[in-house]
Amino acid sequence: MHQTDPAHAVSDLIAQRIETLYGQPLAELEVLADSTPDTTLLAALTSSHSNLVLAERTIAFQLERLRELAAPDREIGRYAAGHILDCARRIAESVATRDACAKSTGAVLAGLRRAPALESRPAIPSAPATPAPATSRTR
Repeated sequence: MHQTDPAHAVSDLIAQRIETLYGQPLAELEVLADSTPDTTLLAALTSSHSNLVLAERTIAFQLERLRELAAPDREIGRYAAGHILDCARRIAESVATRDACAKSTGAVLAGLRRAPALESRPAIPSAPATPAPATSRTR
């Protein structure tokens, strides 16, 4: 199953939940989702996970850049100040993106349960087709 990376804690948790739900490693599920011609719940979940990973990578990258720009041995001039503000803005945007995506994806996953294997499901008899009752309109 999926390995937990401290820098990507939220996306790792979501990946684990997706893997548990579908019973397969995320990499295999992504291939399956990409090969499905129609949009599916699996495709939506793997896409949300990809968005989480991108947001977390952006946070980590911008945080490292911010640390470099604000290092104690560096003088913060006009040029560096603009970059510091830009890094802070990008971090804030990415945190907001990560949190919103994690919240919505987590809510979807919380509402889903793994279905039993097809072999262990009882056969569901098909209901006979019944015509819709005629409705009369009155004014």
